[in-house]
Amino acid sequence: KDDENINSQPFMRWRDRYIHCMEAVQRAQAATGEVKGHYLNVTAATMEDMYERAEFAKEVGSIIIMQDLTVGYTAMSSMSNWCRANGMILRLHRAGHGTYTRQKTHGVSFRVIAKWCRLLGVDHIHAGTVVGKLEGDPAMIMGYYKILRDNYIKKDLEQGIYFDQDWASMPGVMPVASGGIHAGQMHQLLHYLGEDSILQFGGGTIGHPMGIAAGASANRTAVEAIIQARNEG
Repeated sequence: KDDENINSQPFMRWRDRYIHCMEAVQRAQAATGEVKGHYLNVTAATMEDMYERAEFAKEVGSIIIMQDLTVGYTAMSSMSNWCRANGMILRLHRAGHGTYTRQKTHGVSFRVIAKWCRLLGVDHIHAGTVVGKLEGDPAMIMGYYKILRDNYIKKDLEQGIYFDQDWASMPGVMPVASGGIHAGQMHQLLHYLGEDSILQFGGGTIGHPMGIAAGASANRTAVEAIIQARNEG
């Protein structure tokens, strides 16, 4: 994915970045025969700029775009509507959430933010890792994942869920785990977060001592081995 801090700096203009990333995606698809993708960050100063970037992302063949929480809820809702109309997937990065989720006396819990984002129609959202570099105990993070994914959520005080909630036909959101995770933690990630989640290994892939390709292979081998071991008892 694009980093949440990437916008359109002099050393990396957004059009050039989109083109180069999609070239890499297409090469990977041709080489493997598998569907690949890249979150292209369309976060910008105005809604007009974000629409322009989203249109260009679609034009160069992307099916996914990314937006930061810092753009605000109105902009997120507008981009969600644009994605529905254009057959695109919207990934929300929660960059900036700590400015109010960490205010213990008068802030807003990420649990509430997750509900807002589900209501306004994002498709993927960064929701914590449990074992990575991000803050949060396992029960709390598992509660976030339930709120995003499940149709009916039962009260669970340990996970911070204080009442039953029926989402009826409201679509769920795919939670994303990203931030300081690597293949050696795969057993914990699948135990806590389950299979209906997206696991993103950035530095955990690039930092492999045998190189990036080996890091990617290690990630796939680890997840397949853990799933096979669990299924076979």
